[in-house]
Amino acid sequence: MKKTLLSGLTLATLGSALWACAPTAPTTTATAPAPPSPSATATPAPPDWKTQADLFLREYSATYQKLYTQSTEAEWRSNTRIVKGDSTNAVATARANEAIAAFTGSAENISRLKQLLEHKSELTPLQVKQLETALYNAANSPQTIADVVKRRIKAETQQTEKLYGFDYKYQGKSVTTNDLDELLRREKDPRKRQQIWEASKTIGPSLKEGLLNLRGLRNQTVQALGYPDYFTYQASDYGMTREEMMALVRKINDELRPLYRELHTYARYELAKQYGVKQVPDMLPASWLPNRWGQDWSAMVDVKGLNLDAALAKKGAEWQVKQAERFYQSLGFQALPPVFWEKSSLYPLPKDANYKKNNHASAWHMDLENDVRSLMSVEANTEWYETTHHELGHIYYYLTYTNPEVPVLLRGGANRAYHEAMGSLMGLAATQKPFLVGLNLIPANAKSDQTQTLLKEALNYVTFIPFSSGVMSEWENSFYAENLPADQLNARWWELVKKYQGIVPPASRGENFLDPATKTHINDDPAQYYDYALSYVILFQLHDHIAKKILKQDPHATNYYGSKEVGNFLADIMRPGASRDWRVVLKEKTGEDLSARAMVDYFQPLMAYLKEQNKGRKYTM
Repeated sequence: MKKTLLSGLTLATLGSALWACAPTAPTTTATAPAPPSPSATATPAPPDWKTQADLFLREYSATYQKLYTQSTEAEWRSNTRIVKGDSTNAVATARANEAIAAFTGSAENISRLKQLLEHKSELTPLQVKQLETALYNAANSPQTIADVVKRRIKAETQQTEKLYGFDYKYQGKSVTTNDLDELLRREKDPRKRQQIWEASKTIGPSLKEGLLNLRGLRNQTVQALGYPDYFTYQASDYGMTREEMMALVRKINDELRPLYRELHTYARYELAKQYGVKQVPDMLPASWLPNRWGQDWSAMVDVKGLNLDAALAKKGAEWQVKQAERFYQSLGFQALPPVFWEKSSLYPLPKDANYKKNNHASAWHMDLENDVRSLMSVEANTEWYETTHHELGHIYYYLTYTNPEVPVLLRGGANRAYHEAMGSLMGLAATQKPFLVGLNLIPANAKSDQTQTLLKEALNYVTFIPFSSGVMSEWENSFYAENLPADQLNARWWELVKKYQGIVPPASRGENFLDPATKTHINDDPAQYYDYALSYVILFQLHDHIAKKILKQDPHATNYYGSKEVGNFLADIMRPGASRDWRVVLKEKTGEDLSARAMVDYFQPLMAYLKEQNKGRKYTM
């Protein structure tokens, strides 16, 4: 760390130092002074800021990459092997995270970054982007308040262990979140559904103290570099203020509100019928929905002729991951590197395992080079089939922008939402009927109801928007930027859930609960859930372009498989990583700015059907 800094400072002052030490011409005993030597009177050359930036970034990036790799390796161990009562991994992870925090947030590096950025007009755009990224990273761990950063790292490690080491119980037996999700998809008895749903929320209270502590530490951390709060800091990564980000996500929510209103009305009546409830409630009980947070209702609909679960059960979990790789290869991407298969954790742990792992699907770029891994718990069903294609989308994004043209510091998505958009795009593509026919997962002559297919998709993609852009974004904005009081955390959550999703708890949920903390992102991926809302908007913009402009197919019935042109289109977006402005990339590739237009258009054919189904029904949103 110090070596990097001192090299930079020495280079910054080298020119003037040499001139100050340059010897003057010797004097003589003559009465007239000797004329000054040229070296004594010449004006010092101005500093070469471009060269200085290049040297600084070269050393900084090498150290950053080394420490980043050590940190992700430690995090990987903490997420893949959680042993109750064993703090070995937690201690090692905290140590590795403290090391990278000490480097990225060092006072010396911050000072040097600011100095170089004062001369950004003399630097290349790529240098400026790298320096700004490094300064943004510094705000997450400024060593001017090293004690706060250290306490935050320790607190985050402890919170992760509590989060993923929790022992869920249902009917007196230990269950996984996969088990609970499956029960919520299949169970028809409303009383049992409520018990299942409540079991999924039992983790909340154990996370409250840690989350409140983390709020203070996260806010204090970024305030040291001038950000008012942690939510504002995260939004700035998009080049936006907090207010601009909230205005954008509210706009997206408003654009999709008419369709969501129809889906909400439809679901209330259909689920009441399914559960044998005569009095249709004005708001949806949370336990009625097939998802713990009401963010995905697609399990409500089984499309006849598209019984994908049955076909996938015969294939097995491993086939799904291998097939996802074959899909990307068909587009022109390379086979996954051996390290992916050697070091990923792809399947559920054995029932008799004496440790736990994080069961939330994720993709990892371990060393910012070619060590890429995925952490999943793949089972042979439709949900994991789609998720597998999604996670490999991240993996191929990593591999594509890992190239000599993209510096280490800019090996990320064009913005955070792009990563999710790429993954979700491939998940959508892999579930469309022509694609499934091509894989022989369904017969070519299978008759399926296109309206029901579109309904199932809407119950996935559209219902997600009020949760992501509404509930999650608004709650975290209140939590971090508005200092939501500790005795109003759950009340605020359910206020937002009712307002945006039209969902209410099946029974009273006081402040003795902490239902927002049951969402993993609230704990370990904070203040940026709007990434997912924006990713869906980008996803449909990209899909609309691919279907209409490249494949010349109906956006509702595409088959990307084997299209090198589609692969080239996606690779062109992936290849620059974060080295180009995300707005420019989107406009250049799709011809339009960020807009929900394509998503609204995609689901427009469903509106007539829903309005017909909802005739005579009471609208409550």
